[in-house]
Amino acid sequence: MNYPVPYITYLLHFHGDRDYFECHEVLEEYWKEVAPRERESHWVGLIQIAVAFYHYRRINFKGALTTMMKAVSNLKMKRDEITNLGIDHILLISLLEKTIKDIEEHIPYQSVVLPIADPALIEQCKTGCKDRGFVWCAVSNMDDQMLIHRHSLRDRTDVIMERKRQLTLKNKQN
Repeated sequence: MNYPVPYITYLLHFHGDRDYFECHEVLEEYWKEVAPRERESHWVGLIQIAVAFYHYRRINFKGALTTMMKAVSNLKMKRDEITNLGIDHILLISLLEKTIKDIEEHIPYQSVVLPIADPALIEQCKTGCKDRGFVWCAVSNMDDQMLIHRHSLRDRTDVIMERKRQLTLKNKQN
């Protein structure tokens, strides 16, 4: 089966370098291209999973819990879509519900493996991880502060410059 490249990239980051922030970025860009008005899209649910694990790893239990609950609520209704992405829907929901309990009990974050049911997808991801220098299903490097706190430590120069450019264009039009 052919899967969208951004989805594969999401899986590589989720299971390889555990860069949940990048998972969110890659899949959000794709979602905005294919279904931007569908707030309940399965793509949004997958993005929410990454965001929830990002918060969880940072010990932001409130943010993690809220986001994970939204993901579960969304994805419970997306059995066919998730199955068509090579993931075992029942095991995914079970994993996410267990994670919610762990978050509620403030059990420390642990890396998880999404229940991929398609052996060919697993092989594709293993190869993709190897090509990127990642170890498939490695655990998060909890000493990597850039990985843990990426949203606050990243270089946002390009975003700021683009916002200024857009504001300048808008002002010229008015």
